[in-house]
Amino acid sequence: MELTNQQRIELYKQMARIRKFEETVAKLFAEAKIPGFVHVSIGEEAIPVGTCVCLNKGDYVTSTHRGHGHLLAKGGDMRLMMAEIFGKETGYCRGKGGSMHIADLDLGILGANGIVGGGLTIATGAGLSVKMRDIKQVAVCFFGDGASNQGAFHEALNLASIWDLPVIYICENNLYALSTPQSQHQRVHNISDRAVAYGIPGVSVDGNDVIAVYEVVNEAVKRARNGGGPTLIECKTYRHRGHEEGDAELYRTKQEVKQWLEKDPILRFAKDLSGKGILTERTAKEIEKEVDKEVDEAVRFAEESPEPRLELAVEDVYSDIVEEVRR
Repeated sequence: MELTNQQRIELYKQMARIRKFEETVAKLFAEAKIPGFVHVSIGEEAIPVGTCVCLNKGDYVTSTHRGHGHLLAKGGDMRLMMAEIFGKETGYCRGKGGSMHIADLDLGILGANGIVGGGLTIATGAGLSVKMRDIKQVAVCFFGDGASNQGAFHEALNLASIWDLPVIYICENNLYALSTPQSQHQRVHNISDRAVAYGIPGVSVDGNDVIAVYEVVNEAVKRARNGGGPTLIECKTYRHRGHEEGDAELYRTKQEVKQWLEKDPILRFAKDLSGKGILTERTAKEIEKEVDKEVDEAVRFAEESPEPRLELAVEDVYSDIVEEVRR
């Protein structure tokens, strides 16, 4: 499906939303207004946006510890996200999940995950449920290059391949597993090459090119919906900031970072759209103003929201059935 000019502008807007949200979260964390840990995805926005435009509301997504962009791209409520990151009761998980564990089952978001590779088997299970129910949903699993060395990666892809499950495995390869460069933790250059072992398609794509990501994922989604089974997609990208906020980044050079900053996916897409006469300076400023307003409102909502009540500490721990049995 060829994207219209308006759809391309919407992709740009979604990337800008994620960038502004993440920049704001990083700033607030530095000001000690956010508890816990924060991992932002600045520089990787093209991947969730190029992917989620291919999905329906009912399609499943499993995320990672760097998952804010996934939820936003899937249609998440920025106010509820910000409140959750602040640890407030009005957040998606009532302040109990925080930055690394946001979920929204109504949107098919089965949860961000602090465990490396934790979403691989969850997405595979979701894919199995889709096949057993014989419906047209798909499951998308986002994971990092480090997670591709986990046993769960191989187990998940093996099961998905032999059962032809409708799962799209998307590796966000930002070249570092925390502080270890890819060249030091695996011999293969393209993680997508590992698809050969399971007899499924494997594709590597420029993860900083939102249209390239869209085109590859769109084909994989169509294939999965039509019973063609799973696909492994590697999106090569780069995070502009450290592994987590506060990371000293002693493992990479300033020159390397500078080179990748020049490949910024948002600036690159804006330049392309402007050159084709699709994105005008006026429209770009209107989008910036709209995004700033949305993020400011999300921060206000989070700051004004109440802290979780003490009695909520054990709620959502047991199911209602267990509680009934106890009584």
